[in-house]
Amino acid sequence: MSRNYPLLYLKGLAMGAADVVPGVSGGTIAFISGIYDELVESLRSLGPDKLRWLGSGEFGEFWRRVNGAFLSVLVAGILTSVFTLAHLVDYSLQHYPLLVWAFFFGLVIASIIYVGAQLPRGRLSTWIGLGIGTALASASAFAPAVDLGNGPVTVFCSGMLAICAMILPGISGSFILLMIGMYPVLIDAITRVDAGVLSLFAAGAVVGLMVFSRLLSWLLHHHRSATLAILTGFLVGSLAVLWPWRLPASGPSGVVDQSLGASLMLPSRYGAQVGDPQVLACVLLMAAGLVLVLGLEYLGSVLKHRIGN
Repeated sequence: MSRNYPLLYLKGLAMGAADVVPGVSGGTIAFISGIYDELVESLRSLGPDKLRWLGSGEFGEFWRRVNGAFLSVLVAGILTSVFTLAHLVDYSLQHYPLLVWAFFFGLVIASIIYVGAQLPRGRLSTWIGLGIGTALASASAFAPAVDLGNGPVTVFCSGMLAICAMILPGISGSFILLMIGMYPVLIDAITRVDAGVLSLFAAGAVVGLMVFSRLLSWLLHHHRSATLAILTGFLVGSLAVLWPWRLPASGPSGVVDQSLGASLMLPSRYGAQVGDPQVLACVLLMAAGLVLVLGLEYLGSVLKHRIGN
């Protein structure tokens, strides 16, 4: 299968940048950019059974069976972003938080429209799935923070938990880490390149991926409509934490501090209590995010139709 690898690398960059921002999910970016199903299937294919191809010296067969080209390019983009673009995202959130959150808000609205259009109309199961997904994402967005310490077991388990959240649209792995008190620990480990902490976290992430990706793949194959409804609900619920105008406006790196009772507000109230709500700029960036996603989806469908003919 021919593939635009530079574009796939850029999608990886976007996923990595999203994953380091509490409130934004790399899974959301994968969903928006049209690679979600392939990502889940590729992750599911990773398993001990594939090691026999390596043991027999058939590296090419192993690479093909695990979709190695796709995963390697995507992971390269994600890691590049985590260790480089994360600083740009951090800077933007500190200096232009309203504009950044507004753009993310527009992106997610567009993905809700696009994915929601694929859901069966009039089915009770669709509405139940939407309700479940919305409730879960909203609960994760406003749950109070706890501190579980930073011992080896906590680091390993937080890797398992965060990676599961990261591949679900609408549930931010970084936000989960923030809630359990591990976000500052991991960011510090990345900054100092602490091999011990990063290795434990990565080991937990690998275990979490091998288990959760199989479950998610099974659900998409056997209960696709219900699963898509729940995933769409995750996206709807994530809008609460992406809403630009909120109090407190932000903590370190533009992160909402749940311990201070963060609340959403109208732009007018934000202007009266916090500062310039930048309504016009935010609305334009929301529209830009909306048009970007829906425009790319339309362009993709046109190109697919022409190639098919």
